[in-house]
Amino acid sequence: MIDDPAPPLTDRHPLRPLEAGEIERASALVRSAPQFERPTRFVYVSLAEPPKAEVLATGGEPRAARLVKAVLRSPLRRATYEVVVSLDDDAVISWLHLTGAQPSLTPDELLTAEAAVRADLRWQAAMRRRGVSDMSLAMIDPWPLGHWGAGDDPDRGRFVRPLTWVRSHPADNGYARPVEGLITRVDLDTLQVVEVTDLDDVPVPPRPANYSAAALRDPANVPHFPDGPRSGLQPLDIVQPGGPSFELDGHYLRWQKWELRIGFTAREGLVLHQIGYRDGDRLRPVIYRASLSEMFVPYGDPAATHARKMVLDEGELGIGLLTNSLELGCDCLGEIVYLDGIVNSEDGSARCIPNAICLHEEDTGILWKHTDFRTGYAEVRRSRRMVISSIVTVGNYEYAFYWYLYQDGSLQFEVKLTGVISNGACRPGETPAHGTLVAPGVYGPNHQHFFNVRLDMTVDGCENRLVEVNPARMPVGPANPAGTAWTAPETLLGRESQAQRQVDPLGGRYWKIVNTSSANQLGQPVAYKLMPGDNVRPLLDPASPVLRRAGFITRHLWATRYDPGQLFATGDYPYQSPGGDGLPSYVAADRDLVDADIVLWYTFGLTHVVRPEDWPVMPVTPIGFRLVPAGFFDANPGLDVPGTSSCH
Repeated sequence: MIDDPAPPLTDRHPLRPLEAGEIERASALVRSAPQFERPTRFVYVSLAEPPKAEVLATGGEPRAARLVKAVLRSPLRRATYEVVVSLDDDAVISWLHLTGAQPSLTPDELLTAEAAVRADLRWQAAMRRRGVSDMSLAMIDPWPLGHWGAGDDPDRGRFVRPLTWVRSHPADNGYARPVEGLITRVDLDTLQVVEVTDLDDVPVPPRPANYSAAALRDPANVPHFPDGPRSGLQPLDIVQPGGPSFELDGHYLRWQKWELRIGFTAREGLVLHQIGYRDGDRLRPVIYRASLSEMFVPYGDPAATHARKMVLDEGELGIGLLTNSLELGCDCLGEIVYLDGIVNSEDGSARCIPNAICLHEEDTGILWKHTDFRTGYAEVRRSRRMVISSIVTVGNYEYAFYWYLYQDGSLQFEVKLTGVISNGACRPGETPAHGTLVAPGVYGPNHQHFFNVRLDMTVDGCENRLVEVNPARMPVGPANPAGTAWTAPETLLGRESQAQRQVDPLGGRYWKIVNTSSANQLGQPVAYKLMPGDNVRPLLDPASPVLRRAGFITRHLWATRYDPGQLFATGDYPYQSPGGDGLPSYVAADRDLVDADIVLWYTFGLTHVVRPEDWPVMPVTPIGFRLVPAGFFDANPGLDVPGTSSCH
């Protein structure tokens, strides 16, 4: 339990995100160090978060030193460095040369790789062979290389694998016309195209696939709506005359008994800290830190163009750097408050992403209701949720991330997938074996999406345990003569080797994070339960080298003992890594998890067999999970939610 006063109005908490001035001061300290050489790229400049125990012990008082970690790439030395600086002491604390490690790609590297391909004479010849004369209409997406053998080892060099599309005019949908079989390899340290592979004579698809309102009427467009946008849609306004019901003090949010800190990093994007629920005069902790730790998109098409599409989007690209600036009435609707995202550029300067995080409330139907059918007396309450969201664009795909807080003490994380499928071209009349035709000459390869969320749990404190609940029917016998009885037995997952579990949707399996030293009024230990949503298993062969790089997808639930250096499901540096890092290596220690500081890692995903309806822009597909109180409260915590005059 935490008995604490409200935080001060001037937010100087040690977990607050880095400000622009702090990023630039840290970069200046790095540049002033004798080890620094030009040109060196600043990949990440991020807060070196203080240890959890220190933050909890001091109640959030500013620490002695504000520390910043910078990840650097030296193209001349083909070397990666981790540097820690103290802003308070104006000093470099450590400078570490990492071997066998490649940092994630920077946005500038992606742009320069595209320019390098466009200038390559071999690539130009391949485009002319396909009937393309205006090279400015080409669109080149540099894909991460992955790791398929010793030639891809991180110490061998830093590479990307660009693929090509071509527009029919400058304002065209760039993904409408893929150039099949044209594959390049670019050395990012030298910015040279080191390989061009031209494998196929598949024609470039002939028709555009634009999705603007004006393009819908174009008979040449796929799809074609002769009447243009539909009519009859009346305005829908969300109005809160008194303003929103939440308060934001810097990055500290208070809403309907929930209190938490909102963070943002270049790699993870949106991060939530110290999520707690105010129960009377106590702020009861639930989660210390919640973040998306990795994303993985493996493609199931063995064709040469697509076989290496196996992307660890967060660890290889950095989703914070790819976050959108959100717009009122488009990305968010209602009484909105925004927070900016402050990240670094490749030269170490600060870059502001305006409106990177959206905060607002939504009505979600009824919270609870009962009608006494004998008297006609009814009570009902409307449910409202707090929404904390951000949206990122990773090349062709958009991923919208939503954290929801509810008035009944539950939380939800949801990913909404949309954007444009990463596609390929096929010959006229051909039926793709590993995908679906979506337009003349265009198909969407089969693929999967996996997400892993790291949940540093603190259910009424840091001494928690993890149990698995498997509802089970009882055998017919004296205790169950009619064969209708069943129980919900609990199994303690007491070590990291035991806490590697799969979902069982037909059996109704779920997991509880329990604090046995804290009890409700019935004497039951307080707990939260993790309720899985829709999920899938990977369709990769167990011996695939790809699976080794994304070992976290082999289990839906992992649990580890807290370690401040273990933040990412694939480890710190997955780019071009052969794998084995991250969760598989964390749990090798097989640490005890009984009444311990437990971190949950939940993996969820979907299998995408593409539909024609996913073209040219995919309708939103949501996926996620919920955390629900299970004995954490003495009764329904939403009983005190007020109703309107007509709802008593």
